[in-house]
Amino acid sequence: MSTVTLSKETLNPFEIAQKQFETAADYLKLDAGMRSMLKTPKRQLIVSIPVRMDNGEIRVFEGYRVQHSLTRGPAKGGIRYHPDVTLDEVKALASWMTWKCATVNIPYGGGKGGVRVDPRTLSLGELERLTRRYATEISVIIGPDRDIPAPDVYTTPQTMAWIMDTISMLHGHTELGCVTGKPLSLGGSKGRHEATARGCQVTTRLACELKGINLSSATVAVQGFGNAGSIAAALLHEDGAKIIAASDSKGGIYSRKGIDPVEALKFKEQTGSLFNFPDAEPITNRELLQLNCDILVPAALENTITLENADRIKAKIVAEAANGPTTPAADAILAEKGILVIPDILCNAGGVTVSYFEWVQDLYGFFWSEIEVNKYLERTMTNAFKEVHATAEKHKVNMRTGAYILAVGRVAEATQVRGIFP
Repeated sequence: MSTVTLSKETLNPFEIAQKQFETAADYLKLDAGMRSMLKTPKRQLIVSIPVRMDNGEIRVFEGYRVQHSLTRGPAKGGIRYHPDVTLDEVKALASWMTWKCATVNIPYGGGKGGVRVDPRTLSLGELERLTRRYATEISVIIGPDRDIPAPDVYTTPQTMAWIMDTISMLHGHTELGCVTGKPLSLGGSKGRHEATARGCQVTTRLACELKGINLSSATVAVQGFGNAGSIAAALLHEDGAKIIAASDSKGGIYSRKGIDPVEALKFKEQTGSLFNFPDAEPITNRELLQLNCDILVPAALENTITLENADRIKAKIVAEAANGPTTPAADAILAEKGILVIPDILCNAGGVTVSYFEWVQDLYGFFWSEIEVNKYLERTMTNAFKEVHATAEKHKVNMRTGAYILAVGRVAEATQVRGIFP
């Protein structure tokens, strides 16, 4: 067992985010005043969302929008619909977005939104009415020059289209740039759908070079088979890697011979889950995380790798396609085991990077080819990976701490230069 002695850990995502920030702040020797400014969310909005259901009943849902920082530009961050959404979770996600945007050096601060709802229980009409009312309630703080939402867990380009149309109706003119992750027909960007996974692919290639792993013969396990996980699996499969396991919220599948991720996604879309996928054995999410593989891709929700299971992780590389999948206590154990973790604020930053490209295209009314989008994305992710690695080497820390030192330092410098108004 590991020699790391941490008897108990918090699983509160905002407390975890604060701890990660404080670690970087210690290395940067930030004073108490700067620490307070950087870790405190700028705005927190809680809204009630009354929705007329199909049967005529009125139900009220609770929603949130948090702007963690506006220092380097407008807030940027997704909106998730999930029955377990909490304000602390949204605050954590907003702060991670601040550091993520700073890591890849794009001119945004961090924001995030959420509605406490299980969208799978709503009809399409109910979902649209909920989305439009939520958009109306948060319209007081969002907009193309203030805060730009995007899709997240259980939200889609259609969700963004409804929000864009609602904001446009309130303003009296079309506001293409008020959200990203939109359909192509409404100012979306080519390459956006695959961007999070493509960023994961680029950083995983670079991590394999560092670890001396041949990606074309590597074995990969993917936990979470939504947009990011399924596309990351397909892209790594194209690079020659063997996908030996994949899972969704209902369980997973395993085959040492390899799984075709494209066929697996088709099967999931037809049946609703990966369960009973041909020529594969059933496996639990817990078992998948502990498989003997080269690359583990956690692509689901927070707190997947914790103090409880970190010592049993056997992968050589953990590529965090999800936000907050590894707790600080688990980080310490993985580092001790020599496992290279590509931190979430770097690994999954491809999504916000191409969201930035989409926003720029919307503002200029000039759109790029998919080849151009992917070229700019690869350049941005490669530069960020090299800067994070160089920072980690300089301070003799792991990649996550290196990313935080780089990101927090950039935001701290911008805050210092801007000063305090009035």
